[in-house]
Amino acid sequence: MDILFNMRTFVCVVETGSFTAAAQRMDLTTSYVSRSVATLETHLRTRLLQRTTRRIALTEAGQRYLLRCQQILGYIEEAEAEAGDAHAHPAGNLKVHSMTGIGQHYLIKAIAAYNRKYPDVSFDLTLANRTTDILDEGYDVSVVIARELPDSGLVSKCIGSTFSVLCASPGYIAEHGFPHRPGELQQHRCLRLVNAAMSLDKWEFEGPDGDEMVTINRSVFQVNTADAMTEAVKAGIGIGALPVYSAIAGLRDGSLVRVLPQYRLYQLKVFALYPSRQYLDAKIRTWVEFLRDTLPERLQADEASLQELSGMLKAL
Repeated sequence: MDILFNMRTFVCVVETGSFTAAAQRMDLTTSYVSRSVATLETHLRTRLLQRTTRRIALTEAGQRYLLRCQQILGYIEEAEAEAGDAHAHPAGNLKVHSMTGIGQHYLIKAIAAYNRKYPDVSFDLTLANRTTDILDEGYDVSVVIARELPDSGLVSKCIGSTFSVLCASPGYIAEHGFPHRPGELQQHRCLRLVNAAMSLDKWEFEGPDGDEMVTINRSVFQVNTADAMTEAVKAGIGIGALPVYSAIAGLRDGSLVRVLPQYRLYQLKVFALYPSRQYLDAKIRTWVEFLRDTLPERLQADEASLQELSGMLKAL
């Protein structure tokens, strides 16, 4: 028995004053409407309407039940309208996971810009250098960096791409000199960035002679965030692979020196992951669209700054 349908039918009969009028409003037959109310009365084991050939009248129990039905159906209409509005209007709390570096350097600024456009959305941002189980951990969107994604059943949108470069401190270079080819890194102190997007023991380069791979044998330090790696490199511990966005400021102020400037570590994609494409909540849809529209421009601006700095160094 569809209790909500029968409740709606009962309310409609009372509001229209007859089974026939209710049937016309609901586009049903009069007998179907009559059976619906009768089924409801059987379920409740009480009479709701007194029926004569000319009119109907509410019983005392029917009057009380009518008020409850109107309240319940009103709540349902409000809930349906609110849920439908979630599909149309961005509002509510958005729980986002992001890998640390991309989150610190790009997502916080993106959130500020998005919020100016959609002020009814609040954010709960978690930064962690790991993939996450969106469904189990309750995230709406996860922003990750990877070469490719395994098949997870989640919806994924590529929202940009980036890469890393090798850097050292001026002091380290003064003491140990520059490597001139990737293979010479095996004679240097190399620092490992623990990151799900990159191999811990192998650096893969794109350079003038194509792709090259170097195995890192002499690692004296490893850490799990790019900003911490940046500080370690500045401190002169060794040579480290830094994402472009972490290296730019140090290269600009001279606290970092780019190593093997004609090479870069392989391209990585930035993905936004979310659970479902169907009936997508407006805040998720607009947030992913906002990142897709704005993040590539920010990533390209940093790449342009890197090229500009490299050009300045060549000129010197």
